[in-house]
Amino acid sequence: MNTLSNSVRLTGFLGAAPDITITENNKKVARISLATNLQFRNSKNELVKQTDWHQLVLWEGQAEIAEKYFKKGKEIAIAGRLANRYYTDKDGVKRFITEVIVNEVLLLGSRGN
Repeated sequence: MNTLSNSVRLTGFLGAAPDITITENNKKVARISLATNLQFRNSKNELVKQTDWHQLVLWEGQAEIAEKYFKKGKEIAIAGRLANRYYTDKDGVKRFITEVIVNEVLLLGSRGN
């Protein structure tokens, strides 16, 4: 059961090309948003489409893959864990964010996509 602790698996579409940065310790990190879609019928039998956005963080080798292959609209599947952090935005406001720290990536769709 320990392998299920803080485990996330998502399949979705990339919202943009990754933002690639190098940390002070000279480590490559990629940040990107992933859209997951859900469709269901509500109580009035109307089709409802819901999109949720997830912030992904990929380090080192995974960041290399993201830099080389990730493009806006590309379908991917990931596995990772949730991490919460605080940061201060450019206006000095303290913000809270939940991110998925990715440890596995699977590129989906056609090779030309």
